[in-house]
Amino acid sequence: MAHILSYGSLNLDLVYQVPHFVQAGETLSSTSRTVHCGGKGLNQSIAAARAGGTVSHAGKIGGDGTVLTDILRKSGVDTDFVTVGDGPSGHAVIQVDPSGQNCILLFGGCNQEITHEEIDRVLARFQAGDYLILQNEINGLDYLMTQAARRGLRIVFNPSPIDVSISRLPLGEAWLLIFNEIEGAALAGCDDEEDILNTLRRRWPRCRLLLTLGSHGCVYDDGQRRLRQGIYQAETVDTTAAGDTFTGYFVACMAAGRPEEECLDLASRAAAIAVSRPGAAPSIPTMDEVQRCTLRRGE
Repeated sequence: MAHILSYGSLNLDLVYQVPHFVQAGETLSSTSRTVHCGGKGLNQSIAAARAGGTVSHAGKIGGDGTVLTDILRKSGVDTDFVTVGDGPSGHAVIQVDPSGQNCILLFGGCNQEITHEEIDRVLARFQAGDYLILQNEINGLDYLMTQAARRGLRIVFNPSPIDVSISRLPLGEAWLLIFNEIEGAALAGCDDEEDILNTLRRRWPRCRLLLTLGSHGCVYDDGQRRLRQGIYQAETVDTTAAGDTFTGYFVACMAAGRPEEECLDLASRAAAIAVSRPGAAPSIPTMDEVQRCTLRRGE
């Protein structure tokens, strides 16, 4: 099994249950407040480890972030490449409405203080064929992707949150791009599912594409064929970590050499379980749970 390096964000998630998302100029009372460990990087690391992958996390926390490395280690993730900066850890303010939908406000903190020297020290410990999971919540991505590609790592990039900085990254170096409809439309400049995939296939012919479509499942394009995977039904409690769970599971299953169809199916099952539970990292299931759980396919 190939090693997985997740180089990404580590956040403290401040989660507020609200009757609806707060509007401009509105003061709104929440019904509860909880603090969870999160960040897309941390969530994806935990998902990949709980899926059975051999996972190391690299990133930076503040002195207030010990709980973040604790949960990584408890989930089987190696934290030797997590450093401690001078400022506060990253955090997110998350509103969750009664339907389980969320909106998120991010503060980067130490996630935005990663140096080239730190990147070089981490990448020196990995080799060609290992997987590198990235998302758009840390600084230094241009350098990180370029150096990882030179070393032959398989770069998996999730362009979330999508913003103008994405256009400046060497996305052609990615081995796999995982993106949703909004991110796909921003990358391709069009809205239709087929047009998005066709446009990005022409732009980056060597890159695998995985377009997630919410309730309509996902489509995987490896340049030779397109595989469609439907969703599994689950009562929606909190969608915060659904995409990260899907990403971590898919990469871990690919790293284990499973067929793409099986990787898609297991990742979809895991994401369905995650949305049925509150919180980000706490909602991510283990592979044993995924394989034991009886789920019904969506319509």
